[in-house]
Amino acid sequence: MKYEIKGGMLPSLDIYLEAGESVYTESGGMAWMKGDIAMETGTRGGMMAGLGRALAGESLFMTTYASKSASSMVTFTPEAPGTILAFQLEAGQSLICQRDAFMVAQEGVKMEMHFRRKLGAGLFGGEGFILQKVTGPGMVWLEIAGDVRDYVLQAGEVMRVDPGHIALYEPSVAYDIESVKGAMNVLFSGEGLFLATLKGPGHIWLQSMPISNLAHKISKYIPKKS
Repeated sequence: MKYEIKGGMLPSLDIYLEAGESVYTESGGMAWMKGDIAMETGTRGGMMAGLGRALAGESLFMTTYASKSASSMVTFTPEAPGTILAFQLEAGQSLICQRDAFMVAQEGVKMEMHFRRKLGAGLFGGEGFILQKVTGPGMVWLEIAGDVRDYVLQAGEVMRVDPGHIALYEPSVAYDIESVKGAMNVLFSGEGLFLATLKGPGHIWLQSMPISNLAHKISKYIPKKS
């Protein structure tokens, strides 16, 4: 399956489908398409699976786009300025993603909600208890607000991160939270009470602009009713 990612901070994803190939996305995820393409919308796995995806930030219903002829194209665009990441997942290979990161995937990819097991990480980890988990085999494309930096952590190596900047990570990475030390740091650093800790081994991806930060900045310029 061929694809192209075009643009900068407002990118678009073109996926080229041959006869018999298909991809699925959340409702409203398609921007434009050409060719003989059949659309089918449903809960994909039943109502409980759909509710689980809704809790993880996606829509209850998913739409499949299947090409009935050669050289079809479907284009998808992200919901906010940022980056589109593409991953070729092997069978059983998974990624843990922030809520609402899923964009589109091949039929073999499973997308489901993922629970944070530790109470503290869920309460203070920035994204709550429920994240997204995508599992191969197949291609999956994720949308991340802002630019993305990635790091490979060695066994026992720790990265401390403002929780909102965590985009995704491999399941081998241990996620936890720790309190910021020092009263002055807590009160005046602007980093809040807690930082996330990501402990290797494994690959992590961090985002430069959490969507919550963007929304907060824009809200200052929205006129308020008197």
